[in-house]
Parts: sequence; structure tokens; C-alpha cells
Amino acid sequence: MNWWLDACQVPNTEMQQQAEQRQLQLTKPTGSLSVLENVAVQLAGLQGRVKPNVDAPWITIFAGDHGVMAENISAYPQAVTRQMLQNFATGGACISVIAKEYHATLQVIDCGSVGEAYEYVGVERHCIAQGTANFAQQVAMTEEQCIQAMNLGHDSAEKAIANGASIYIAGEMGIGNTCSASAVACFLLNEPAEKLTGVGTGIRAEQLAHKKNIIQQAIQLHQDYVTNDAFKALCAVGGLEIAAMTGAYIRCAQLGLPMIVDGFISTVSALLAVKINPQVRQWMLFGHQSAEYGHQRLLQELDADPLLKLNLRLGEGSGAGAALGVIKLACSLHNNMATFAEAAVIGEKV
Repeated sequence: MNWWLDACQVPNTEMQQQAEQRQLQLTKPTGSLSVLENVAVQLAGLQGRVKPNVDAPWITIFAGDHGVMAENISAYPQAVTRQMLQNFATGGACISVIAKEYHATLQVIDCGSVGEAYEYVGVERHCIAQGTANFAQQVAMTEEQCIQAMNLGHDSAEKAIANGASIYIAGEMGIGNTCSASAVACFLLNEPAEKLTGVGTGIRAEQLAHKKNIIQQAIQLHQDYVTNDAFKALCAVGGLEIAAMTGAYIRCAQLGLPMIVDGFISTVSALLAVKINPQVRQWMLFGHQSAEYGHQRLLQELDADPLLKLNLRLGEGSGAGAALGVIKLACSLHNNMATFAEAAVIGEKV
């Protein structure tokens, strides 16, 4: 029943070592491409081949609404969540353009948005609930709802593998979800809202102070229920899309599918996944350090060295998508540069 506790795949250390040896033979000073070398070598071990590639990227956007929006913690109205779902599917969103640029499959899943039933071409509607409950008043999700959301992520990873995906990106959409992610982070790191709460979509200073107060009150409200349990923290103050990403990360690692972690909200899901199943960590690459307050602290907790720092704070997988270009370049250099022998270049100092 508790599939999320099952063992993860083990990276192929032999292929990683062979990739390291290949790097030593390429026509460049040893280590001169630094992180680009490291990414290719890491990916070789994860994919089990000396010459890795990201030619078949898979991106899934998980969306959900948040009951804590009743507390006036966002600059945008809740209706934007569903409007953006259609924008993703019709190609107008940032992540849609990125997916097209890198020939990625883009899957859009509504985990639970507010509103009447609808049909958007290109959106998979699996509404577990019309958003979460207001976690300032009660738990955001029942444990059953949380598991249902995690199962959506599980099934997405399964679908990616079945379609030959080479790497996986999870993105999110949900007005109010930085508030939820900050609250989860506070529980996971045992730190106050002041240290982990940022402006999200761009709220004013007085709204930010209010947002921090709401989160701190919620921590007090749910402390006895959560104790030190990551799953219960997710239920208490998380979101349906945050739970779905958590499930996707865990299942990717169990199936042996490398993943690129996006920004603040995605990294909260990544930390949840690692807290629930520590073996997941070795399957993660980290796309970027976002401008969102608290993201750097999460990256430190995960001992993560992000590829980019572009001060992004959009979400929806955009930073991971930007990093995909760097990873693709790293693979191309690793796979296609000539060795010293092939180029008839002296490989040792004389």
C-alpha cells in the first residue's frame, strides 16, 4: 500500500566511472569545464550509459488551488489558476514555450482547482477536491486526499517512463502555493515563517507581514498533529500539486528516471520526497536558485548545487526548463568532443 517507501533504483557506478575516464581523454585541460563535466558524469551514472542524453525530456505541470487564499495572501485572484491551465495547454505559457524549444512532452494535470467541471483540450482533470481547505483553520488535506494527489505524481512518472522519457521535470501552478510551500518548509526545517516566507507573486510589504503571521499561526495550530512527520506536514499545510510533485519525485527515483528540480515550491516537494524516502536524493539535479526567499535554505538542506542563478520566481518548471539547455549542452560536449587520440593532440604536459 505504501508504495512511496519502496526502494529506489541504484545509480550505475561503473558507467559513471567510465564517463569520468572519458572526460579525462577529451581535448581540454582536466576539469576545465567544471560543472558541465560533473553534470554529464552524474547523468551517465543515472542513465547507465557512458554517453548520456536528454533528448526525450518530459515536463509535467501539476495545478491546484489553496483554501488559505481566504486569508488574502496573494497578489492574484484564485481564478488565475484555472486560466493558466488553459494557457499551458494552448502553448502561451513560459513552460509551454520551453517545452517546444527542447521538444519536450508537456503534460498538464489539474489536481484540484476551484470551479465547475470543464474540458480543456490538453488538460488532464483529476480534481481530488476544489482546492485544499484553509490551513489557517484546519488541515489542508485529509491523509486520503494527500495520498490520492501523490498517486497522480506516481502515475505521471510511470507514463513518462512508458513513453521513453530521458529526464523528468515537475512544475506547478496554484495561486497561493508559495504560502503553502513556506508553511511546509517551516515544519520540515523547524524554522519560523520569518526565515522562509517571501513575496511569491509580488505582494506588498504589509501583505508579506500578514502572510508570515498566517503561516506562523498555522504552525502553532497543527504542531501537535504534525510532530516531526513529513507526510503529516504535507497534509496539514501542503497543496494538492505539492503532494503530486512529491509523489512524482519518489516514483521517478524508484523507476530510475533522473529529474531536474525547479524552484522554491518544487524544492519543498523535493525535500518532502527525500524526508519520506531518502534514496530519492541521488536522482535529483537542481536547475536553479530562485529569487524566492527561503529557497537557498532549502537547497542547503538538500546539499544541492543548482546549475543556474537567474533570479527567477515564476515557478511552473521554468527554471528547470532553462537548466535543461545547460544539461543538453553538457551531454553534447561529453559525447561529441574528440579525445586526444582522435584529434592527434598530445594529452600530457611535456
